[in-house]
Amino acid sequence: MSLFTTRQTRLISLRPPRRTLPLVVAGSALAVPTLTAVSVVALDLIKHRGRKDRDAQRPGTFTARIDETPMDIYTDGGALYGDMLEAINTAQDTILMKTYIWKNDEVGQKFIDAFNAAARRGVRVFIIYDGFANLVVPRSFYAQLSDEVQVYRMPAAGRSFWKAPIRSTGFNHSKILVADDTVGFVGGYNIGSLYAQKWRDTHLREVGPAVWGLRQTIARLWNEDRPADQQIPWIAPDNWNPAVRVVANLPVDLVYPIRNMYLKAIERAKDRIWISTPYFIPDQQILRALKLAAERGVDVQVMVPKDSNHVLADWVSRGFFGEMLDSGISILLYASSMMHSKTATIDGEWSTIGTANIDRLSLSFNYESNVEVIDPGFAAEMEKVFLSDREHCEIVSTDRWRERRPMARLTEWALIPFRPVL
Repeated sequence: MSLFTTRQTRLISLRPPRRTLPLVVAGSALAVPTLTAVSVVALDLIKHRGRKDRDAQRPGTFTARIDETPMDIYTDGGALYGDMLEAINTAQDTILMKTYIWKNDEVGQKFIDAFNAAARRGVRVFIIYDGFANLVVPRSFYAQLSDEVQVYRMPAAGRSFWKAPIRSTGFNHSKILVADDTVGFVGGYNIGSLYAQKWRDTHLREVGPAVWGLRQTIARLWNEDRPADQQIPWIAPDNWNPAVRVVANLPVDLVYPIRNMYLKAIERAKDRIWISTPYFIPDQQILRALKLAAERGVDVQVMVPKDSNHVLADWVSRGFFGEMLDSGISILLYASSMMHSKTATIDGEWSTIGTANIDRLSLSFNYESNVEVIDPGFAAEMEKVFLSDREHCEIVSTDRWRERRPMARLTEWALIPFRPVL
């Protein structure tokens, strides 16, 4: 055997078998974004080690009336929790709650005590909370709920996962409280002292037709696979076509209408679109709709935190900034504290407050609940909130963005594969 032949044979033997090549390529493709993500998170932990969180700005409570129905917009967690606890403490028939994070702190304990007190006086109490989001909370905290309180700790994968995997997955990201089918609360606030004091968030209380929609989003999930005697009973809605309506993503029914709600509202805009969201990772259709609106002269402003609680989401979001700025979209970085509001208002007519972020998880996977309001008076109050928050923002300059460091550009590029899963 010649020297050439021997060397060729050795080279061939070092190559991976053809059938493993796709796996090798896929592994290599995932290695770069994964390593980048780990590095970004590690550097953020080092950078902010020992940092003290600042108290959030609290613009106040804003009120509007729609068809004699009071609508309260909360920007202060303390005021919100006080009114939620009052609704629980005065309820006489039923209390329904669905929440994402429920901390075992002073605020969380007040809710435990209020639910137990309601159950003792004969109120039927139904609670759904997300199991994955509360993995760090000891089970003993929730074990304090009395046997009379009916509780569902919702897993990331439901009981029927193997029969219907899509219908049986999704985090419960909704934050809803309904008392006596007459008053409802929904918005971005989780339950805990941190959220009341350190996060800038927005929540809504309403009395009227939309309470039925909030109630139904809880009842639909609770009643799945339960015998009739354990279900939340159905009641009739007050109005078929209210000015205030609930738009809810319900994976159990394979419906995700919040994304379509945003798309249709953005397509209608002719003057202004003002959006607040903690995590802005849009799909191409949402992004395109916003860019087209800006290009036809609409004042499109997107407010996000300068530094959120998820640094990876921040970096993935920044990967969209260049094309947004090129289209004329204004990007506002809320710098005063963590900003967790999920709101939008368009043309002084249309508004929404809810639990859904503008990202793939919220719009295509999670249980989410937004209230859609078509009313100029309500929109005027929403604009007051936005303008108050804008005072604490840094505006992203196109020129400065183009001059950012090459390493920042490289990081944004490396994290593109995370867009579909965040």
